[in-house]
Amino acid sequence: MIVIMAGLPGTGKSTLARALAQRLPGAVLDKDAIRAALFQPAHVEYSLAQDDFCQEIMLQTAAYLLAKDAELHVLLDGRTFSRRYQRERVIEFCRQVGTTWATLECVCAEETALRRLAEAMAQNTHPAANRTPELYRQIRKNWEPIDPPKLLVDTDANLNSCVDQALPYLINRTGDANTLKRDSKTHLVDEEHR
Repeated sequence: MIVIMAGLPGTGKSTLARALAQRLPGAVLDKDAIRAALFQPAHVEYSLAQDDFCQEIMLQTAAYLLAKDAELHVLLDGRTFSRRYQRERVIEFCRQVGTTWATLECVCAEETALRRLAEAMAQNTHPAANRTPELYRQIRKNWEPIDPPKLLVDTDANLNSCVDQALPYLINRTGDANTLKRDSKTHLVDEEHR
């Protein structure tokens, strides 16, 4: 299964993706980490074209991982998936490679997202240097609504609640109740930074 982690910058996509990967047989593919690995700083553009290119690399990597382990949940992170064509490309790819897909749309209060962005910028903990309040507002202004099926996850809630909300949805989308890791009853330590 490929999981689209959608949402504005600072809405907790990465934190939720990592937490879900711990509870499921999962792997997180982070577009920003992929871009940093592929392009030297002088060649990083933060453009739609470069983001689309990195998404294609993510999809090819997902196909490789799923060919090795069909029960894996590959969580696509690091992209807001704010444009319909970005999500449609993932869904089309899933059909081509014969896997299922799910969309988790992370949301939170604007003040929460902006605080998270400011903290990440101050601590220099995120590979994408363009994650600013201005980017948040620009993407929000141009956001194209996500059609169902999707699960809306309010990440103002604690991390365990978000994971507990998302797991049944993902299991329902795969149709396999055996997808949780054996120690899935273990709860995660809530993280302030998402």
